[in-house]
Amino acid sequence: MQRSKMDIWVGLFVIVGFAALTFLALQAANLLQINWRTSTYQVSAYFDNIGGLKPRAAVRSSGVVVGRVHSIVYDDHVYRAKVVLDMDDKYAFSKDSALKILTSGLLGDQYVGIEPGYEDANLKQGDSISATQSAMVLENLISAFMFNKASDGSGGKSGEGAVPAEESGSGSDGRID
Repeated sequence: MQRSKMDIWVGLFVIVGFAALTFLALQAANLLQINWRTSTYQVSAYFDNIGGLKPRAAVRSSGVVVGRVHSIVYDDHVYRAKVVLDMDDKYAFSKDSALKILTSGLLGDQYVGIEPGYEDANLKQGDSISATQSAMVLENLISAFMFNKASDGSGGKSGEGAVPAEESGSGSDGRID
């Protein structure tokens, strides 16, 4: 009788531990849809490129989470991505605030950064933010760098076409000032 009682307690402990680990993993992956705060307002913004931004990504201002990405859709009338944000009611931002898609660390998750503006009127339900900056895509930066190097002509070679300092005649006595 004593052994079966011990087995039941161990079994319950294992089940509670597994449930706690599952909850923690879902929270860390931002997949759990528990909304502790229900008072939000929605605003939207258009971006040329959202990179790897996903629904439920954080909206941050000064590092503080002030909202979440509600949805991302492609608007075929303006040919841009429309991002709808759920902003927490306890945070007020002016109508001239700006949005950027940023990355946590070098290869981390992407989130929306909001920079407060200076206008007196605040954002409210259904407003649209027009000042946006798209995501920096690593492939585009690399290709731009490679294109610039290829168009230099020298290709980064320092020996060709360079005139040595002694022969340049920069000073009257051959010295370089």
